[in-house]
Amino acid sequence: MLQHFGNFRVILRVDLAGRSRAKILQLQRQSQFLVHVFSQNRKLHRADFLIYIAAVLLPRPYALAAAAIGGGLADLLTAPMWAPATIIIKMLITLPFTSQNTKILNTRNIIAPFLALAISATGYYLAEGILFGSFLSPLASISGSVIQSGGSAVLFFLLAGALEKTH
Repeated sequence: MLQHFGNFRVILRVDLAGRSRAKILQLQRQSQFLVHVFSQNRKLHRADFLIYIAAVLLPRPYALAAAAIGGGLADLLTAPMWAPATIIIKMLITLPFTSQNTKILNTRNIIAPFLALAISATGYYLAEGILFGSFLSPLASISGSVIQSGGSAVLFFLLAGALEKTH
């Protein structure tokens, strides 16, 4: 069955996975308004929670590579001027997480998304200040970084909790 979501056409499958994908796409499309309201000069990464999941499942070198490649390619294809900063920042946000524990939601990984928020907000603030030549105007984009990282933290906790129950 063909459904229209805004400007997107999506083929819906009858199975649960297909409905989930369609709902995710619909929610992502509806959330774009909110994201664009709070981001001033840069594209927000709405899938940082996948970097968090990679950081708790993969050994550190692989998590660093996955974060750099995923975030870097996303920016290279959509906003190339942000790619160098994104590669560095996405690698840095994996560092607070650990894959050394048998539990996904251990104490370190519960605190890590909040540290990742600070790293991401600071990194993009500095990058935007360097790119645009002013460290005053990037203050308006901090709210976008908080929304990006906060939303990713919520999704990380939900997915990590689900993974832990199935493990």
